[in-house]
Amino acid sequence: MKKFRKVLDGLTTSSPASGGGTMGSPSCGSAAGTPTAAPTPKEIDVQETLVSENFQLCKTVRHGFPYQPTALAFDPVQKILAIGSRSGGVRILGRPGVDCYCQHESGAAVLQLQFLINEGALVTACADDTLHLWNLRQRRPAVLHSLKFNRERITFCHLPFQSKWLYVGTERGNTHIVNIESFILSGYVIMWNKAIELSTKTHPGPVVHLSDSPKDEGKLLIGFESGTIVQWDLRAKKADFRIYYDEAIHSVSWHHEGKQFMCSHSDGSLTLWNLRNTTKPLQVTFPHGKIQKDGKKESCKPILKVEYKTSRSSEPFIIFSGGLSYDKAGRRPTLTIMHGKAITVLEMDHPIVEFMVLCETPYNNEVQEPYAVVVLLEKDLIVVDLTQSNFPVFENPYPMDVHESPVTCTAYFADCPPDIIPILYSIGAKHKKTGYSQKEWPISGGTWTLGSHTYPEVIITGHADGSIKFWDASAITLQMLYKMKTSKVFEKPKGGESAEDDPFAVQMVSWCPQSRIFCVVGISAHIILYRFSKYDANTQIVCLEVRLQCEPEDVISPSETENNPCFSEPGSHSPQPHHPHATSPRGGTPEGMKDSCLKVKERCVRVPPGYQAELVVQLLWVDGEPPQQITSVDINSAYGLLAFGNCNGLAVVDYLQKTILLCMSTLDLYGSSDPYQRLTRSPRRNRQSTSGKFCMRGLSNFYSDSKKRIRTSYQSLTELSDNQQSIDMERSRSPTSDHVNGHCTSPTSQPCSAGKPRVPVAPEGRLARRGPGRPPFRKAQSAACMEISLPVSHTEESRENSFSRSRSSSVSSIDRDTKEAITTLQFGESYARKNDLLPTPCLWVGTSLGVVLLIPMSVPTDQEERMEESVTMGPSGAVLMLKGSVLRFGFLDCMGTLIQSPYEVWRDLNAPEDPDRPRRRKLVHFSPSSSQDACGEGHLAVVCSERQAKVFLMPTQSCLFVHNITESSFVLRADIVSVCNSVCLACFCANGHVMMLSLPSLRPLMDVNYLPLTDMRIARTFCFTNGGQALYLSSPTEIQRITYSQEMCDNLQEMLGELFTPIETPEAQNRGFLKGFFGGNTNTFDREELFGEAAAGKASRSLAQHIPGQGGMEGMKVAASGVVGDLARARIALDERGQRLGELEERTALMMTSAESFSKHAHEIMLKYKDKKWYQF
Repeated sequence: MKKFRKVLDGLTTSSPASGGGTMGSPSCGSAAGTPTAAPTPKEIDVQETLVSENFQLCKTVRHGFPYQPTALAFDPVQKILAIGSRSGGVRILGRPGVDCYCQHESGAAVLQLQFLINEGALVTACADDTLHLWNLRQRRPAVLHSLKFNRERITFCHLPFQSKWLYVGTERGNTHIVNIESFILSGYVIMWNKAIELSTKTHPGPVVHLSDSPKDEGKLLIGFESGTIVQWDLRAKKADFRIYYDEAIHSVSWHHEGKQFMCSHSDGSLTLWNLRNTTKPLQVTFPHGKIQKDGKKESCKPILKVEYKTSRSSEPFIIFSGGLSYDKAGRRPTLTIMHGKAITVLEMDHPIVEFMVLCETPYNNEVQEPYAVVVLLEKDLIVVDLTQSNFPVFENPYPMDVHESPVTCTAYFADCPPDIIPILYSIGAKHKKTGYSQKEWPISGGTWTLGSHTYPEVIITGHADGSIKFWDASAITLQMLYKMKTSKVFEKPKGGESAEDDPFAVQMVSWCPQSRIFCVVGISAHIILYRFSKYDANTQIVCLEVRLQCEPEDVISPSETENNPCFSEPGSHSPQPHHPHATSPRGGTPEGMKDSCLKVKERCVRVPPGYQAELVVQLLWVDGEPPQQITSVDINSAYGLLAFGNCNGLAVVDYLQKTILLCMSTLDLYGSSDPYQRLTRSPRRNRQSTSGKFCMRGLSNFYSDSKKRIRTSYQSLTELSDNQQSIDMERSRSPTSDHVNGHCTSPTSQPCSAGKPRVPVAPEGRLARRGPGRPPFRKAQSAACMEISLPVSHTEESRENSFSRSRSSSVSSIDRDTKEAITTLQFGESYARKNDLLPTPCLWVGTSLGVVLLIPMSVPTDQEERMEESVTMGPSGAVLMLKGSVLRFGFLDCMGTLIQSPYEVWRDLNAPEDPDRPRRRKLVHFSPSSSQDACGEGHLAVVCSERQAKVFLMPTQSCLFVHNITESSFVLRADIVSVCNSVCLACFCANGHVMMLSLPSLRPLMDVNYLPLTDMRIARTFCFTNGGQALYLSSPTEIQRITYSQEMCDNLQEMLGELFTPIETPEAQNRGFLKGFFGGNTNTFDREELFGEAAAGKASRSLAQHIPGQGGMEGMKVAASGVVGDLARARIALDERGQRLGELEERTALMMTSAESFSKHAHEIMLKYKDKKWYQF
């Protein structure tokens, strides 16, 4: 069978092509990076400067809101905030620019965080019952120690200020004590059965609270879940008092004088206890429980946390979350602030995870003076100003709203024009919200300075609600510049439309920073073209309608093919060009489908400064069939052209004249140069396919009955699915399988008939409409048409081997169907035919079958002619071949320099007319022959597919170099990027590998297994950019930026912010003689004397295991590399040598002490028995 496959490969790759194009020769299977045997007209000698030492992959910074947060902590002296997450991540935030992400290796959820206040350290307690000590005195924090509990589960931790002993409560009700310096467990344990009375017959439950008394540090207050509270005397090792309350306890908060404390309970009540009388609470209140008509109180939800804070100038603050009555359904989560008699209820948009009151003093026995409340929500971070009576919120300086609407696509642009960021910021600043607190952001710790290695960078995110956000990503920070809504182009949907619909969701974007032309592709098969202006204007949006759909008579109904969802006979699949007219898209739409279309605003609209819509292109519905989604787009401002394609064909629009230039099926683009022999299907093959394979259809095949499920189309981007089957199906997709863009492309499948009934509710064994194995719809990608192959059974192997299911494209190519998706497009100056002497404007077209088509164009150069004469173009150019779906094009001159696409210099069309300086088009061209007089004419074309990369010499179309990138996986993203003053090809594979190939020789420079388990969110949002940077959506709410440049890795330390700054700890207030005399002396308590090994002994070794961290010498060893690494290694060796010498000195001192002691005892014995006789012993 292998020999037969090789024969087939030879047939498909060496078959001749007409029309002047060259087919891929048998040399396509040559060794990676080696020249092929194709003759070249002249010697190509490019001095490549990139070497493997120029590349190193590492994470730089993470932006956005921590996904699924679980814990919160604040250092009141350093003024830094820490947020823990369910995936084991820790985000540490300070002043803008100070943003650090840490990750526990175990991935266990973070239960609690405790700062060592003003010590530059953080303790994390995780769900795997492990405590970790993080060192924050370095720009990249690392774990110094870990302590794993083996027999008990951690439920609560408490670290007193300026103490080195951490109290740890467990699920069994015991309290252990850990030395923070050595991370060793003390022998001092407070057992639950000793804490409660012996007469108590029930277990008190897990420890939910631990705190030392503000009045006496030797008294520890222990709260058990059942409602039992014990104050334990640490010196006397006995209980001072015990409180047994009927309701479960959630939290406890002390009054600063240490005479009272407040508890929150599960019945929505707050109890205030006085230490003088602990038999009953001093006060019981139900803040939100009203008395009903029958005299009973309303049942209320639990108050999960309460904080009791005092102030010198006003009444105490009582702040709590929860406690609302159950009967008020639909009410949002609340934070209640009780200040004297005033009760303020703040409603939140998301459930409250944790909150913390920020106070002026770190000492718990002083007047607290609260000034703000940090509220951690499930999807937001809010800080409330307590110093103003209306409690306004602070304006958040962090980019916490990346996920305001789910992110559906990303784009990354480095080294942008320097004026683009200020102009976007000035426009976006006019639309900022108001009503924020006027005070400075209270989380202001750390230091950060603008590094020397900075350049303008812009990140663009597209969202499910149709909004677009531009972000300033310079200097590893992220700040929102400008936001626009594409939905404003259309009329508001009718009332019948569900609120869950996402018809405006952004699928992909194309942006030219130089000309400021912006193009947005939407999920509803529409394209919006924007121009940038600094002035507002009255404009009427022009709408072009394009019919890019198969003919209905070419498709047969499901009933004619045994109810198989997607079968048809082969035939002409030429899309019918629709003559454009500035009208609503409903003009060519069947009456029955009017409610399903987006209607462009027909009236003249007032648009503010910024990006203003100029043109909308919509694909038409045909006989009730919605259009196929757009899979690729490219725009060129110098030519004034917009090209886009889907799995039916290609269309080119002249956006200057507002006309459609080309609308053809992919098959018609070949003409007589079709490299594939399109075979008819046999009925047997149909029947086999029916029983053996399912066919998933994209949005266009079930759009009419899936409006309520459109939002789920982005679940793979925005949520972590709990359905393992959908994850398996997600991972089994491959661009070389039989489905393109969610549509069947094998000979046994075609879209269902227009106007015919959809797939009926199937019996068992057939495709069910809403079966559990059906994955949600996924959006198409321009980089690689994502398709779904449904495995019959889901095994562990399919779960682990993400994206590994991909069959040989060369074998399947000879029986491929005529439906062939346009996967990538690029305009540029090139040679469309072998005999061309001069470069001309061309459109490079790549398809899902690995075919590259060149379409020559004739574009008038004069401004007046360009607006009057039409652009001519005809698909009569070259045809090139690669393995797998084509992903990316790039052009180099014969010196190896990247040739940029021509562009038009930006001009503001709405600016006032200046008679002295008329606004004329200024074009910038990068002709392949302009900079290579010594090398002759011609240029190099780099083409990358999902399997291999090739370098062609144009116009001869000779394949100079070929590199088979991967055999077992496939490339998801490929970009030609500039790094270290040179260019290379960057690839991200489905198996998680990040690869760099030199250009033009395609020599491997780097291959790193970066993401072993790839998920679809990363696959769809991963993108490279110049300067050695890349990004992807690491979670539904976070953007992870990485670098593949060794230079940037070396400079990363100076670019990151410092978390710890040396600050003197504030002094404690003078309590006065009488207060200290009558209130007890708290300074006499010596924890070392009680908890140290000398007094308490050693803890059981089986109880907890100490694990040394990687934050010390080991971490430095790993980080050290290159020349700097050699110096670091030498320094490490010196440090280790000094450390060993220090240990040797300590051991010598111990031996000397021991020897002196032995000598002293021996001398005493000698004196004792010196004068005694032998019989006196």
